Amino acid sequence: MKNPILTIRAAAVALVMVAAGPALGAGTAVAPPEKEWSFGGLFGTFDRAAAQRGFQVYTEVCAGCHGLDYISFRHLTGLGFTEDQVAAIAREYDVVDGPNDDGEMFERPGRASDPWPAPFPNDKAARAANNGAMPPDLSLIVEARGVGEGGSNYIHALLTGYGEAPAAMQMPDGMYYNTYYPGNQIAMPAPLSDDGVEYADGTPATVEQQAADITTFLTWAAEPNLESRKRTGVMVMVFLLIMVGLTYVTKRAVWRDVH
Repeated sequence: MKNPILTIRAAAVALVMVAAGPALGAGTAVAPPEKEWSFGGLFGTFDRAAAQRGFQVYTEVCAGCHGLDYISFRHLTGLGFTEDQVAAIAREYDVVDGPNDDGEMFERPGRASDPWPAPFPNDKAARAANNGAMPPDLSLIVEARGVGEGGSNYIHALLTGYGEAPAAMQMPDGMYYNTYYPGNQIAMPAPLSDDGVEYADGTPATVEQQAADITTFLTWAAEPNLESRKRTGVMVMVFLLIMVGLTYVTKRAVWRDVH
């Protein structure tokens, strides 16, 4: 019997890819360079400081257009925030609730249990605010763009890949050149700029740093259980190695006197 959680997750990734389709363009692009990530490899873990900085980049730069449909405020404890900090972050947002006793919807401060608020009330409003383009949800965007660290490499390359178009390439109005984007023409202007945010920990906010940090955050958003999954995998491998050893020793003991 199929795991319903895995089925829902696979469907969600597919929906993200469909939603991102109009923005992804057509044609080929330069393969993104591979980057070493703290969460890469069998024993990799998330750099909590980088993930928290990435969360800051998301809230200050990306959240105005892109949602996090599969993240609730309470999930932020996985980034190292305390419950009090999460509650304070949630209270910064107004959440629509209701209906009340009069049958009307109302706004209230957010709670840790609330899902992350969407930047637009509906898809039509999102398209109207973005020249007809639908900004993709970012909670699963890394998983939708590649397996392993491939999706992380792509997101980082995309965010750092803006530049001037070659002289022979004519860019339509409202499109921007990006080395790593399929077709090299993207409707989203470069979202990051040097010192575009002021990190609370004093880290210099270069474009490269911001891109690495938000990629770490978005990778965590796509796979918040990555570390526990890797620990489980290591434990299973150790168990199997022990079982192989015990099986070999037992076999030698049982068949020792046969020959």
